[in-house]
Amino acid sequence: MSFLQVDNLVTRYGAITALQGVSLRVEEGEIVTLIGANGAGKTTLLRTLSGILRPATGAITFRGENITPWQTDRIVRAGIVQSPEGRLVFRGMSVRENLQLGAYTRRDRDEIAKDMGHVFELFPRLKERLNQSAGTLSGGEQQMLAIGRALMSRPKLLMLDEPSLGLAPLLVREIFRIVEEINREGVTVLLVEQNARQALAIAHRGYVLQTGQVVMEDTAAALAQNEVVRKAYLGG
Repeated sequence: MSFLQVDNLVTRYGAITALQGVSLRVEEGEIVTLIGANGAGKTTLLRTLSGILRPATGAITFRGENITPWQTDRIVRAGIVQSPEGRLVFRGMSVRENLQLGAYTRRDRDEIAKDMGHVFELFPRLKERLNQSAGTLSGGEQQMLAIGRALMSRPKLLMLDEPSLGLAPLLVREIFRIVEEINREGVTVLLVEQNARQALAIAHRGYVLQTGQVVMEDTAAALAQNEVVRKAYLGG
């Protein structure tokens, strides 16, 4: 049994079937990336894994347990945490308050303080803006905050939805460097990313989604060399 296993997942929005029997696996310690065009079902998959959306059929197994019927708060406590597309920081709250909200399921105050210190090691700019309103941060700083907030839940599986969206190339490289560092520290990563070239450069394996179906899976290195993938997602 894989660390995370998804079997024949079907998720619908009303009459629209967004996921059409998706199956995939993520092994502990991996970075696995999902690539595909807008509307392929990538975000829907993450939202289903998070418990925000309910699958019509199929099963999600995490660390040997069937978590398909679980509510989102229980899924977070089990260790699956999502940093959402668009960052969705609490704009009227400070950086500190946003990070504290990331630890809302926890009661170990000393460890929470230690983890906040580690977030500041990864993202020194957040420490400099600790009491600043999140809505006044730059796009890159908000992305750092969104990832930092997710880390405050102590994830075993961190799901990142479009972390490079709208960022300058220099910041994109920095975000991906930090994702690699988080993974080296023992956090398994499931990465949804439009920047397929960058995602495949740091991932161990990848899946290509197309209209709600997995149409290809392989090592990241093999996908990066695949002619179909190169033409469709890597600019030739």
